[in-house]
Amino acid sequence: MNILLTLLLAVQLLSALVMIGLILVQHGKGADAGASLGGGSSGAATLFGASGGSNFMSRSTAILATVFLSCTLALAYFGQAPQAEAGTVLETLPAAPPTPADQIPAAPVAPPAGAGQIPAQ
Repeated sequence: MNILLTLLLAVQLLSALVMIGLILVQHGKGADAGASLGGGSSGAATLFGASGGSNFMSRSTAILATVFLSCTLALAYFGQAPQAEAGTVLETLPAAPPTPADQIPAAPVAPPAGAGQIPAQ
């Protein structure tokens, strides 16, 4: 179970980092206005096909978001599951052997010196 949680956490972290990178690389909606005036390059169109890089990057981001969400839900589910072998630290400690102080009987306590001078009613 511990290996599964570690694997889920690694996939979640990796998908989050790649998704952040993809989002930062994508062009915004306002970037097309500058490209129509002649300031843009067509490098993305030739690299990712005729439809451009926006479809590829948008789909990749959506897939990574789905992977991230499913890993998050799985980690939340397994995090709430009760652990049968889990216990407190005190339950796992062995019983301590008796100390010599526990084996010595308590001495009787003598009454205070002035207790005999108080009259009884």
